[in-house]
Amino acid sequence: MFKALGDPVRLRLLSMIASQPGGEVCVCDLTPAFDLSQPTISHHLKLLRQAGLVDAERRGTWVYYRARPETTDRMAAVLSTAPVS
Repeated sequence: MFKALGDPVRLRLLSMIASQPGGEVCVCDLTPAFDLSQPTISHHLKLLRQAGLVDAERRGTWVYYRARPETTDRMAAVLSTAPVS
């Protein structure tokens, strides 16, 4: 999961998806926010899906993405754990 977020584009994508009112966003709204081609954005979203960070649902010609709270909560728990001395 952390490896998937090691790329700034994927980190920004996850942030944009997680911060959407209603919890989901269309890929058509994500693509214009980047100076990248649509296939490149789709590749980054695929890697986020494979890492279990987002879910996707096709509706007609568009795909809608939403963050998976169980995964982001697990990551937050790992990051909030006090270091062992």
